[in-house]
Amino acid sequence: MKREIIMFGSQVLRKPCLPVKEVDDDIRALVGDLFDSMRAAEGVGLAAPQISVLKRVCIIDVSHQQPEYPPVALINPVLTDYKGEQVGEEGCLSFPDLYGDVKRHAWVEVEATDINGQSFKTAGEGFYARALQHEINHLDGKLFIDLISPLKRQLMRGALRRLKKEGEAWDRENA
Repeated sequence: MKREIIMFGSQVLRKPCLPVKEVDDDIRALVGDLFDSMRAAEGVGLAAPQISVLKRVCIIDVSHQQPEYPPVALINPVLTDYKGEQVGEEGCLSFPDLYGDVKRHAWVEVEATDINGQSFKTAGEGFYARALQHEINHLDGKLFIDLISPLKRQLMRGALRRLKKEGEAWDRENA
């Protein structure tokens, strides 16, 4: 089921998520909702806090750009290894139409749990590595806007103020 994606300004996006203790039907439904919401918004990744769920669950689908990486759901993901650096443009579904260059690891390995409760590892480079790091950051309450240059953030000031008001309004309506 498609859910509303929360905008920057909501305090939910700044809160660290709690680990998932058991992969059950509720978690599998959450993964389905994440995929539905991400695809409806034409994104490449989405984390549970972006739909107001403070659990360590995220999904990634970069298969249209890197077909060697199929869509993946990650429960309790942990970055276990990394190499190199890359700088590339990022956006975020919680920051519509805003983009900035972010420095990330060029290659990463992540250990996580799948929707069947089984541990697995995934590793990749390029855009896939960038998406993994971006979504895991969301689970820790860290946003891509925190990683862009101060000058770029200053240039986005007006748009960030507008989004912040939307996010704060969402918090008030859902308190």
